[in-house]
Amino acid sequence: MGTYYIIYVHIISKKKLVDYYNKHIETKNQLEAWYHEVREAEWNNPQDVKEKYRSASIIGGKRVVFNIKGNKYRLVVKINYKMKIIYIRFIGTHKEYKKINAEEI
Repeated sequence: MGTYYIIYVHIISKKKLVDYYNKHIETKNQLEAWYHEVREAEWNNPQDVKEKYRSASIIGGKRVVFNIKGNKYRLVVKINYKMKIIYIRFIGTHKEYKKINAEEI
């Protein structure tokens, strides 16, 4: 029998999620669920992301926008598919999201 290895996605950084949901407790369950699901994701390209999260928006700059709490909040990440690294670039309300350039943040 062969040996199997689980390769986890490295998310930089969970602390950003924790700091945010400690201030906005209503986001805790969904951000924690997102973190645990994504850590084990096998995404090789943006299409793989869309298969799991149909409401996610693939935008420029290797960014993906996830809707949190029914689109009340937005989570912007930058994904390095080859290295299996996700960089959390922004977490905020939909109103705050409208004030940033998500492709460059």
